[in-house]
Amino acid sequence: MSIPITMPALSPTMEEGNLSKWHVKAGDKIEPGQVIAEIETDKATMEVEAVDEGVIAEILVPEGSQGVKVNTPIAVLSGEGQAAKPAAAKSSAPTSTEAKQAPPEPTSKRAAPAPQTVASKPAERILASPLARRLAEQGGIDLSGLQGSGPNGRIVRADVEAARKAPPAATQTQASQQSREVTKPAPQQAPPATLESYGIRSNSYDLVPLDLMRKTIAKRMTSSFRDVPHFPLTIDLEIDALLKARGEINKRFADNGVKISVNDMCIKAAALALKLVPEANASYTPDGIAMHHHADVAVAVAIPHGLITPIIWAAETKGLAQISAEMADLALRARERKLKPEEFQGGTFSISNMGMLGIKSFASIINEPHGMIMSIGAGEKRPIVKNDALAIATMMTVTVTCDHRVVDGALGAAFLKAFKSFLEDPMAMLL
Repeated sequence: MSIPITMPALSPTMEEGNLSKWHVKAGDKIEPGQVIAEIETDKATMEVEAVDEGVIAEILVPEGSQGVKVNTPIAVLSGEGQAAKPAAAKSSAPTSTEAKQAPPEPTSKRAAPAPQTVASKPAERILASPLARRLAEQGGIDLSGLQGSGPNGRIVRADVEAARKAPPAATQTQASQQSREVTKPAPQQAPPATLESYGIRSNSYDLVPLDLMRKTIAKRMTSSFRDVPHFPLTIDLEIDALLKARGEINKRFADNGVKISVNDMCIKAAALALKLVPEANASYTPDGIAMHHHADVAVAVAIPHGLITPIIWAAETKGLAQISAEMADLALRARERKLKPEEFQGGTFSISNMGMLGIKSFASIINEPHGMIMSIGAGEKRPIVKNDALAIATMMTVTVTCDHRVVDGALGAAFLKAFKSFLEDPMAMLL
């Protein structure tokens, strides 16, 4: 039996990827869990593990290939006891879509298979990832009753977790519905207008092709701005006490390699504010409002051609030194495109800080499914009125963009009030 190896969907937003490197070649025997290739997604370069055992019969997509669509066959795996195909069989690649749905029909170049009756047909092997198999075994779930949502109907972790939560009678109905949704053709979109249609001469500019990251950013931000009913709330903070506390901490613990930034303190303050106002630490879903147990803070990091949001998990439970160390490590590996999916997928709240770039104030687009995103501007000396007298203070403007389905004006204001209390009195973060 030949099994097509397809381009996997390595993230919820992935539609295509670049096949950076093969770790196997035709004729190699592989086992489940073995790394066989490296795929560059819109966020990172990730290793792909084999799901089935067998022999690599053919490499269909060479390494270095760009923009390979998810579920496109990239190699063919021969089952046990089956010889590898010669390289000349590469012409069979265009028929791979049909091969995923039904056994191939006999052709003049292929010997007809021996006829089999339904009764004598051996039981089909269940396609499931190693992690899905382990979770199913631990939860006592029969994989044969699940419909996989992965490539070629492969059962993945999400399918097993859904089966755990779903009532027994609803599992098969849900699986059938998921199958119909996967095969439902995408709606056709009108092609974008060309610059020439706006009167711009064709020879007056250079066109830089979109990479995977920029395509994904364009799609997700357009969807969020269009579909999420959002509004901004802005507040000014006095941060002289915060800057003083930061300086004292860094001076006292310099020998331990501790170097706290204003951004680190904002992460901690936001996490504590989310726990103080738990209704703001939420996400909208069609089935209800998800109230998150922890403040998992995603922080925007600029990288070439875009940005990524690595996550400080359960930030409310961590000290400033730990947050600083984790953030430095995540930012470094983000710029090197070495983050793992679990390090940048998820989170409950977002922070984008452009203060170091001199931006005074701005409003960010919501990073779904987060209920809010905070935009932090530069700290600067400004004239203020204090005790009915003119004074000078270091001020910082902060804006939160709120998903009105989850966070209304009063709730967003309550969160900002809590955030301000922690930032203007940093000692409160130690309580």
